[in-house]
Amino acid sequence: MDLWELERGCWAEGHKLVCGCDEAGAGPLAGPVYAAAVILPRELDIPGLNDSKKLTPKKRDGLYDIIIEQAEAWSVAWVDHQEIDATDILSARMNAMQRAIDGLAIQPDFALIDGNRDHGKQGAVTTPHATIVKGDSLSASIAAASILAKVSRDRYMEEMAVQYPQYAFEKHKGYPTKLHYERLDQYGPCPIHRLTFLKKRRKKA
Repeated sequence: MDLWELERGCWAEGHKLVCGCDEAGAGPLAGPVYAAAVILPRELDIPGLNDSKKLTPKKRDGLYDIIIEQAEAWSVAWVDHQEIDATDILSARMNAMQRAIDGLAIQPDFALIDGNRDHGKQGAVTTPHATIVKGDSLSASIAAASILAKVSRDRYMEEMAVQYPQYAFEKHKGYPTKLHYERLDQYGPCPIHRLTFLKKRRKKA
């Protein structure tokens, strides 16, 4: 698979600096949503680069180090659980991605955004861009961003597992698993839980 085809199309249209952007952590019941933006050197070959969801944690960690070392620019940003609760998860995702783009040391003139959404009620991607469905499997830049976002969020949740060991965040990273729900039933929410994500469950209880 040629992961550079989308970027080449952007360059052909006159865009000199193209970044890929993706987010991680839209579905969990706890913690922030993370996003990353990456500008890679043109046609850079990173063996094994792929959608972060298709890689093992060990492979993601190895690629994370390669990406931050070889990227022309990279940035990771997040929107915390409080802002998610105060707005909504779609707006939070968009805000996180735009913050990641804004955080790049070199500003791109075009962004490739994973997914089919570019705005929510209280947040939007404002950099000139295109949305790409399954972009993390089609674009080298988006794939690189997906890895940085996923690894960064997982590392944060591992830190929270030390702070709140009763929830076993190291095992599920805050996602709505059976184990996570069992611990919520036993201990109730902790300070990093997204309370708006727990409303339906509380109503059923």
